Amino acid sequence: MTRTLPAGISVTVRVPASSANLGPGFDSLGIALGLYDEITVSTTDSGLTIRVEGEGADDVPWGPSHLVVRAVERGLQAAGVWADGLDVLCRNVIPHSRGMGSSASAAVGGLAAGRGLAAKFDPELAYGDDVLVQLAGEFEGHPDNSSASILGGFVVCWTETDRSADENGSADAHHARLYRAVRLEPHPSLRPVVLIPEERSATAHTRGLLPETVPHVDAAFNASRSALAVVALTQRPDLLLPATADRLHQGYRASALPLTTKWVERLRAAGIAATVSGAGPTVLAFATSEFPEELRELAIADGMRVLEPGIAGGVLVD
Repeated sequence: MTRTLPAGISVTVRVPASSANLGPGFDSLGIALGLYDEITVSTTDSGLTIRVEGEGADDVPWGPSHLVVRAVERGLQAAGVWADGLDVLCRNVIPHSRGMGSSASAAVGGLAAGRGLAAKFDPELAYGDDVLVQLAGEFEGHPDNSSASILGGFVVCWTETDRSADENGSADAHHARLYRAVRLEPHPSLRPVVLIPEERSATAHTRGLLPETVPHVDAAFNASRSALAVVALTQRPDLLLPATADRLHQGYRASALPLTTKWVERLRAAGIAATVSGAGPTVLAFATSEFPEELRELAIADGMRVLEPGIAGGVLVD
């Protein structure tokens, strides 16, 4: 039986940005970055009020179809509760459509807010991060960005088939998929640097540039480099350059991301492990010492913002 929350319960959620793939780990590796969206949700007697400040304020719907609102409602539903009214305030810092997990952060923030509201009403209604990973994966279709925002640090993600759902004839493919993730502690010397162009990129478009099949030699290459990336990111940062090489996706997207491709190649030629962040156009680089000032100035001259956000912890609810 669904219980209705009283008016006047409020939570504030701080959710980090993320970067996915990290070179070879397509849809399976992610890292949380220290840029944060903040979402405050309060229960009211009726209706929906939503306000959006900062990044994307003019680009997103301000009603029930807003991703954060849908995620809050799903988070409440998962806890077995409902609210007759909601007041939602989003303060956005994470750049939109830049490959830094803005939509994943919105989904995670809303889900965590729903869980937090339920827990404030009754602590026994709180569910674990494994459920949050599953719910966010259902929104995103893959758990790399969202799991990084939930768990923080460096994450390895994968998807399983829920055989029981198949046996029961589930019509919803999402419900037949189990989204999993584990957090690993990144090496303390890692210093992520992001180069953020002004241009935007739609994940659906850049994903559409990928071929249906790839040569076996390329698949084998990425399998070895993905395994090496786990070692490099956690224990051996001296291996980051070979560990972040990729043959599955970045080359196919290069024509759509000329500035991004130019900077990935320039940084790698300088011995700095650089990749396309998610679907781009942001460039993610892993430095282990001071980022060269000359390269910083050249990137700025190319119209890019250069930030060193640090590696973030997971989503926080107050």
